[in-house]
Amino acid sequence: MRIERRLSHTFQEFIASGKAGGAILILCTLVSLSIANSAWGPSYLGFWHIPLGGLTVELWINDLLMAVFFLLVGLELKREMYNGELSDLRNAMLPILAAAGGIVVPAGIHFALNGGTPTQPGVGIPMATDIAFALGVLALLGNRVPASLKVFLTALAVMDDLGAIIVIAVFYTAQLSVAYLAGALAVFVALRVMNKYLRVLALWPYLLGGALMWFLMLKSGVHATIAGVLLAFTIPYSALEDDANSPSHRLEHALHKPVAFLILPIFALANTGIVIGADWAGELASLNSLGILVGLVLGKPVGILLFSFAAVAIGVCRLPLDLAWRHVLGAGMLGGIGFTMSIFITNLAFVGHADIINASKMSILAASVIAGTIGFVWLKLMGAPLASDRDLDTMDFDVDPPTQAK
Repeated sequence: MRIERRLSHTFQEFIASGKAGGAILILCTLVSLSIANSAWGPSYLGFWHIPLGGLTVELWINDLLMAVFFLLVGLELKREMYNGELSDLRNAMLPILAAAGGIVVPAGIHFALNGGTPTQPGVGIPMATDIAFALGVLALLGNRVPASLKVFLTALAVMDDLGAIIVIAVFYTAQLSVAYLAGALAVFVALRVMNKYLRVLALWPYLLGGALMWFLMLKSGVHATIAGVLLAFTIPYSALEDDANSPSHRLEHALHKPVAFLILPIFALANTGIVIGADWAGELASLNSLGILVGLVLGKPVGILLFSFAAVAIGVCRLPLDLAWRHVLGAGMLGGIGFTMSIFITNLAFVGHADIINASKMSILAASVIAGTIGFVWLKLMGAPLASDRDLDTMDFDVDPPTQAK
């Protein structure tokens, strides 16, 4: 007997765009790697560093386009808080604590290897999970895994991204301008007032305010992409699931495809031009590279599984629906797919150190491939939902459950 959980239309659309977007990301990464290591490599890499309006082409992508990606992450987080796994505190505690384990343990592994060295700033690199790739792998498995695993991994990855965003804001801020930061926060407050008290439902005032907040955040020294997340929490949201009249719902719907098929592929092209030199094996054996590799491939599943098990054992939460511990372990394995967020943090951690950035990105790609492959194989072999996994308090069946003996 197969046990299913009904997914909202918005969530199904998100899964579908993640599956297709993940395939395009892989293609763009292979193209970028190929060109970077060809005769056109120097020209290709030089293009991304051409000055344009005070920033380089790469920085426009990483600071502006990725702010739109973070806006989508913020909208997904808000949807999870209103209608998803995070809407009920008891349900939310499992992905929240699982994400905490997936942040603390990998960071601890990297710090243990790099603490007190010039590569210590890379401690944030193995903290991150790439939502698009992780959900793309689950989408490839289709109904061979429980629907609730997709919900759990989404909530976990969104909380993981929130943790990465906080880390970026706190630890990867260069020179802080209090005046510009105060201005950005003032715009945020004004947008919240416009939503909560003035009941403005049109999207364009929020988008204009978000653009101003992005500019002020850029000038403040705090990474400008944080403005995307803040903007998401100012836009009106309807508690009704899939409410087409909700501005937040409309914007999330509008951003799915541009982010999956345009913004993230451009980010991959601009940031995965990794030159694989003759000493690539030695670079992967450096302490920083090992911290990233071990942190993502081993630290992620260990941290997610241990923190989840501890949370359930002490009664803070319970496993949702048809999940078993083998599913949580599989989610932890897929959590080791760092890619987008890990590369993003790499660029912030080692500004001006092209050789360390190159080696770090190589480690991220290697770890993501290993983690994704192991997670896929594990869940393909062990992930099928069984009748014995059911939770009778909350389960929907596509066939009648077995009757009890009288």
